[in-house]
Amino acid sequence: MNKEIYTKPFFKGNPITVLVLGICSSLAVTVQLKGALVMALSVTIVTAFSSLFISLLRNTIPNRVRIIVQLVVVAMFVILIDQVLKAFAYDTSKMLSVYIGLIITNCIIMGRIEAFALGSKPWPSFVDGACNGLGYGMILIVMAIVRELLGSGTLLGFQIIPQALYDAGYMNNGLMILPPMALILLGCVVWVHRSVDKDLQEK
Repeated sequence: MNKEIYTKPFFKGNPITVLVLGICSSLAVTVQLKGALVMALSVTIVTAFSSLFISLLRNTIPNRVRIIVQLVVVAMFVILIDQVLKAFAYDTSKMLSVYIGLIITNCIIMGRIEAFALGSKPWPSFVDGACNGLGYGMILIVMAIVRELLGSGTLLGFQIIPQALYDAGYMNNGLMILPPMALILLGCVVWVHRSVDKDLQEK
């Protein structure tokens, strides 16, 4: 199996910073690290298992209904994850609101199914889906760490910035938890990624 399947989604083919997919959720669920982790894990599971199932069915799906079949498979996994979260992590499910359900329309999932799973064997398809989900999740987690730490002084709800700093006059940056800052921060992440990887820079 080509090693690029493992590495490309994190660097030269990252779904967010290179392919510019999954932007909405990366802006919406990164106020807190907990929400970003759950979303990253959810998308990774859905992308991996959807790719696996579609790959297993690829030779039996008529071309004219393939999009419908793909949506049904993706929706099945999204509904399962949504129900598990409501049963075992209700507060997190409530915090993420509609964004778990909107995983169904995430371009990353449909893109990997169309570009890879429909023409590849099951195991490579599963790995490709998992790695693309993790590449997506990596960006969410980086953004969430910065936003929660600077905006609230916490990570996963635990106080990180010492009380002594607050007593000395330090204040949390309220701008960090507002939607416009998510877009600005994402732009900075994309800029850093493209600055580090010279191959991504336009000639």
